[in-house]
Amino acid sequence: MDTTVQRHVDRAEEPKAPADGSKLRVLLMLEIHEGSQQRFLNAYESIRDQVAQVPGHLRDQLCQSIDDPTQWLITSEWADADQFLAWVDSPEHQLMVKPLHGCVRGTRSLRYAVARETGPQHPVAASVTRGSRAAKAAGSDITRCALSFNVKPGSEAEVARILSGYESPDPRVDANTTLRRTTVFMRDNVVVRAIEIKGDMRAALQHVARQPQVRAAEEALNAHLVESRDLDNPEAAREFFMRASLAEDFRMTAARPRPGDDEAERAAFLYPVAHGSADAAARLLARHDEAALADDDGPLAASAVYVRQDLLVRVVDLRSGAEAHPAVMLGVAPADAERFARLLDGPVGDLTDEAALRRLLASCAMTPITDRRAAVA
Repeated sequence: MDTTVQRHVDRAEEPKAPADGSKLRVLLMLEIHEGSQQRFLNAYESIRDQVAQVPGHLRDQLCQSIDDPTQWLITSEWADADQFLAWVDSPEHQLMVKPLHGCVRGTRSLRYAVARETGPQHPVAASVTRGSRAAKAAGSDITRCALSFNVKPGSEAEVARILSGYESPDPRVDANTTLRRTTVFMRDNVVVRAIEIKGDMRAALQHVARQPQVRAAEEALNAHLVESRDLDNPEAAREFFMRASLAEDFRMTAARPRPGDDEAERAAFLYPVAHGSADAAARLLARHDEAALADDDGPLAASAVYVRQDLLVRVVDLRSGAEAHPAVMLGVAPADAERFARLLDGPVGDLTDEAALRRLLASCAMTPITDRRAAVA
């Protein structure tokens, strides 16, 4: 790790915050190298949802100076100082911040115990959240994440067999954590694994990793990965899964869920976005889905949009009859059709035309490999 980045996590260099159970506010001021803004933003996107899963993390914000574009501020809030300090002193933290290497020229970190707050905290009425941290702020105990990795061309059938063939692990992790649903999709040699748990994601992943049938499947998968991994090396395994993680840009559920929405068909779409256009396309998808989910009788029950650099994946829950609504399935609003088409790699035609929509839909739809749901309350 660069020494400039390391300094803000070394508690020997800074006084500890009061250990009285108060929430902790951390301000990390960063100066980035000239011309590295996009690299820095990509690095932040690659780690933000990993940080959101750390015990004690509540929320954070990334801010840029309006006077100097090289000056940035990350403010984060933690349940207490002990949980924050346990994380910044851990090898896991050092691994997480590796993507920032080379971007940051200097840092300064300040830590404050929260003494007073303006309140009260009102419940969130809207059904739209931006990223998993927003969901935590809204009080949700359901956590969703997605992983994506590539397998060697020609191995797709064997990979599908491995990913669908093992016995599901016990969904009960502990008194507070349950595996709810794991869905795996493939498109060509791209694999997307969408995971949904209730409780602590870290505990859930550790529970799954201990299951012998899961370990055997993951070992069998190793031979077919484009990017190799060593599951016997904890650091190498963490690095692989961090690289595979997709940043959740938007998550939306119907404002008035209907009976049977929990059993809705889950589908995934992999969009052929042009280089550098994934974030803009994700915002258009989110705008469409927010409007579609406001329709109580519409075919869309839930949506999550994930981004990693130029990879854009949308995972949706579709009610019966969704096939009759290609624009809703694809997530393209008529008003945004022309703009959305310009963000894609290659000509796709007029996306206000149903035939063009169905062609793009067919080229984006991922093949479902397995959908495992917990049979617990």
